[in-house]
Amino acid sequence: MLALPAELDVITVIVLASYLGTAVLLSVYGLHRLALLALYYRHRRAAQVDRAELPDNDLPAVLVQLPIYNERYVADRLLEAVAALDWPRDRLHVQVLDDSTDLTTSILAASCAQHRATGLQIDHVRRSVRADFKAGALAHGLRQDAATAQIIALFDADFIPGRDFLRRTVPVLMADERRGMVQCRWGHLNRSESLITKLQAILLDGHFVIEHSARFRSGRFFNFNGTAGIWRRQAIHDAGGWQGDTLCEDLDLSYRAQLAGWNFVYLQDFEVPAELPADIVAFKSQQHRWAKGSIQTARKLLPRIWTSALPFSVKVEAVFHLAGNLAYPIMALLLLLLPPSLAIRLQLDWTWGLLVDLPIFVCATINLVLFYAAAERELRDGGWLRRLHLIPGVLSLGAALTVNNTRAVWQAVRGSRSPFVRTPKAGEAGTHGYRSPVSRQYWLELALGLYYSVALVFAASQSLWHAMPFLALFGFGFLYLGGGSALQARAAQTAAASAANVAATVAPATKTPAVHMRAIPPTLEGPTDPPDSAPSKRDRRRVGGY
Repeated sequence: MLALPAELDVITVIVLASYLGTAVLLSVYGLHRLALLALYYRHRRAAQVDRAELPDNDLPAVLVQLPIYNERYVADRLLEAVAALDWPRDRLHVQVLDDSTDLTTSILAASCAQHRATGLQIDHVRRSVRADFKAGALAHGLRQDAATAQIIALFDADFIPGRDFLRRTVPVLMADERRGMVQCRWGHLNRSESLITKLQAILLDGHFVIEHSARFRSGRFFNFNGTAGIWRRQAIHDAGGWQGDTLCEDLDLSYRAQLAGWNFVYLQDFEVPAELPADIVAFKSQQHRWAKGSIQTARKLLPRIWTSALPFSVKVEAVFHLAGNLAYPIMALLLLLLPPSLAIRLQLDWTWGLLVDLPIFVCATINLVLFYAAAERELRDGGWLRRLHLIPGVLSLGAALTVNNTRAVWQAVRGSRSPFVRTPKAGEAGTHGYRSPVSRQYWLELALGLYYSVALVFAASQSLWHAMPFLALFGFGFLYLGGGSALQARAAQTAAASAANVAATVAPATKTPAVHMRAIPPTLEGPTDPPDSAPSKRDRRRVGGY
């Protein structure tokens, strides 16, 4: 029934076979999302966790670590929130792990002094060298903690923990001596700020609501997300401590701790609000770091996982979790082959569409729609129906990240090293004054956007109505990411030239303005993170260009 016409040449058959092969592989990833959804609902009763009864006199000492690097617009806001935590002051110690190279350091020094005067034990910790980036800062902080608190809480600069954070998480950790970590769900302070933040919020909701909950409830491994959680110090020690050989030090430590026998708890119903990156370049930089770091972690730990005595189901889920970004190179090939495959299938029988394309469509697309729709519904915030229309945009954004994340995966597979490029946040300033490095990959994204625009016109001319929605979504995604990046690159060039002209005309005797968050004008700074040593000269050039 699915025989190919005899007149098709070899190249045409190869193109068609390659398209079908990549589509089938991506369908496997789509089916995995459906499997997570099934695990989520199947194990709903396991969502409840026990808590220890902790009288105020028995509350343990807590060390709160705040790793910060060049975040002058949100740093003071974080310290205000941490200073308001409901916990006895004699058992609360705060470390501000400041690796900043700009005015953030002055802001933090003043804020630490202010809170110290109120009785808060707070240290402003500086390092001479930013070795191993965030992982190095956290490890350095633990070595500086003379009191050796047994519970460690961590927050990134863009988070605002509630006053009751420790009251709700510490009893959960203390209820079982083998619990090593408690992770809370991320909320989104600026979900409605722009299209990019709305789409990011849904992407993250899928991860935190369905993925984390399904893995936790079903006994699979899941990860600490680097912030909005607490650790038992012994779990960090047993796992080998913080290590900076991947860009996802939190994912790496999480798996090592669980391999060492520690259990993790996820609190889906406890939200800690944070700020989403509101510009496209910062979002792409964050996605690049996460994609590359996850593959680095997979290379590092999957052999150890598969030789362990863990249940087979845990091992399989670890592969999908750690190596999930390998789907992006497959997606890249599919995106290149989709338009020519449409032209080829004009020569084929209609049964190809019914028996081949329809199952692939269901496995690779409908599952994702169900996955994200369920995540929004499970938030139970009353607004999920109003967000359903954004899910096609989420699929479009995910496809458009193919260039960005395929590049990240390739770098990880090759073993090339790159600096930890943090994602700047704006806080109440509305827009941050940091200039994220803009890769020239936006030219390729724009080219793919035009490629799909032409394919859309072709599909319309041939009445291929079933393909047009996908071509339109893919084309929009690439044009949106590529165009947004190009506009930011141009704006950065213009601003840099303007700043250079101003600097050349300012008299040396000009007074320095007061250091205050409201008084600091936006500055355009490139990444000052020195790249890690790379294995070759070519790698060093590639790292330096990112």
